[in-house]
Amino acid sequence: MGTGPGLLSPLSVNGLELINRIAMPPMANNKATLAGDVTDAIIEHYLKHCAGVGLVIVEHSYVKPAGRANPNQLGIHEDSNVPGLARLATAIKGAGPASAIQITHAGARTTHAAAGSEPEGPSPLPLPRSAVVPRELTPADLAELIGMYADSARRAKRAGFGAVELHGAHGYLLNQFYSPLTNQRRDRYGGSREARLRFVLEVVDAVRTAVGPGYPVMYRLGADDLIDGGISPDDGVYAAIQLARHGVDLIDVSGGLGGSEPPGSDREGYFDYLSAAIKAAVSIPVMVTGGVKQPETADRLIREGQADLVGIGRALLADPAWAVKGAGMLRRTR
Repeated sequence: MGTGPGLLSPLSVNGLELINRIAMPPMANNKATLAGDVTDAIIEHYLKHCAGVGLVIVEHSYVKPAGRANPNQLGIHEDSNVPGLARLATAIKGAGPASAIQITHAGARTTHAAAGSEPEGPSPLPLPRSAVVPRELTPADLAELIGMYADSARRAKRAGFGAVELHGAHGYLLNQFYSPLTNQRRDRYGGSREARLRFVLEVVDAVRTAVGPGYPVMYRLGADDLIDGGISPDDGVYAAIQLARHGVDLIDVSGGLGGSEPPGSDREGYFDYLSAAIKAAVSIPVMVTGGVKQPETADRLIREGQADLVGIGRALLADPAWAVKGAGMLRRTR
């Protein structure tokens, strides 16, 4: 067992102070209005799960209606969304944790029915196990989208969230651009690993400019597509290094096109091989999520240097007091 910081140690992320290293990762509820606005049900959900948590990352919020994955997904695409988001940010802050909100575009991971328009993507290729063929985004579309990500990040800051997270995992648009399985463009945004990451880094640069240097920018990185021919763990490390160089303050490690869980995996912390490799390559904090159920497991991941934060998803949904109970258990055993 390592002797460094543990699960209950505080952490600072570009000035955002966390009381501990327990994070509630972004998990979609699809309880927003059809306009993407916050509802009382969303606020009640987050308040229920704040106890003892260091960081709450609010579920993915679309930067453009065509990027919705679900009609009742939370939106951050218009200034009219800000008052409701501010209510949510204030509620979380009042309950104790630091807060972040994830911003996203679903790309090909949507349908016409959900998005209200033809799905968009880097290339006219369906995602694995999908029949949806998206419209290829033009360079002009990409320039417009970069501005939408930046505007959404400004709204996150104005609403009072302590950080903003870009969603580049689980087969969403930024993941699609980086993966060779879904990006077969012939322009400057496709081809080599460097070129496939170009749009991602341009989005990061615009977001960093929009929120300024003293505001935390996080990135959820699909560091392994879990599919032959897709993003490999080595590609994940390469992307993390570039993201850090472009001003990202925290890498939130997860799976890529293959989803948030390796097939057949029942091991706690199943993405620790990715977080450990990335943590060894960058100097910014690294978060890992992946089937962690026991506080001892989360504590070990941090003490052994495999991550700096641990996302507790399903276990926290199942037991909103997980963090409080876990902290008590760890203190009794130390």
